[in-house]
Amino acid sequence: MDEAELLFTGILNCDRQGLYLNRKAILRKAQARVIGQALRRRMKGEPLQYILGKTEFMGMEFRVGPGVFIPRPETEILVEKVIDLVTSHKSEVTGLNILDIGTGSGNIAISLAKFLKNCTVVAMDISQEAILVAKNNAILNKVEREVDFINQDFFNLRPATCNLRPFSFNLIVSNPPYIPTGEIDGLQPEISYEPRLALDGGSDGLDFYRRIIRESGDYLEKGGFLIMEMGFNQYPRIEEIFRDLGKFDIIEAIRDYNHINRVVIAQYVSSAEG
Repeated sequence: MDEAELLFTGILNCDRQGLYLNRKAILRKAQARVIGQALRRRMKGEPLQYILGKTEFMGMEFRVGPGVFIPRPETEILVEKVIDLVTSHKSEVTGLNILDIGTGSGNIAISLAKFLKNCTVVAMDISQEAILVAKNNAILNKVEREVDFINQDFFNLRPATCNLRPFSFNLIVSNPPYIPTGEIDGLQPEISYEPRLALDGGSDGLDFYRRIIRESGDYLEKGGFLIMEMGFNQYPRIEEIFRDLGKFDIIEAIRDYNHINRVVIAQYVSSAEG
């Protein structure tokens, strides 16, 4: 559906077919008022997903609102590759433990819990608002028992001061902030409505990659995988960060629908002390 169709079907609570079958119907005053307000908000640049209060990801509905990053279709590639990776190693996997760093709306963690059985998923975010939204999305998608949500800064983890269980993982996944600080204000107006915390990747957009790559080994089983989404033209520099640390082997870089390197898969091959 195009944007207008999404707006009208969302507000009128109907599908696309129903929208056109009833195209001559007269709107009630309350409906017309809500649609008018929504159109004015959209004309100011507010994202459609915030106006509707929801979006779709991996065929599921997720609630979103100001203060929570809006899931992008490209992130489905990350989820699909994790599922493929686990499926291809299923004979070796027992009691799979997955950590999602910077869970936002919970779209990655919830999708993995939905499509992968017999696994423990821990979803972490520094934003309390994001964690509350993610918990509600887990309930909405009926995986509230499969995902543990933790309001915690990954870079300041202490076993004695947080509820992180387990403390060792087979997989760590993340879609970290990766927009260079100086580029954010020049992006399309919709971006200004999203939390800067979820966008700002530092001066070159790579601050979080450096820290996640450096510190994730403390929480990964040897042979475990670190899987991250990345931005346009960032792969060569991320590859260099991995190479300089010397504790990971890059397994694969996956391109998105526009042939841009979008997801990197690396395997942890060195001990934390190495």
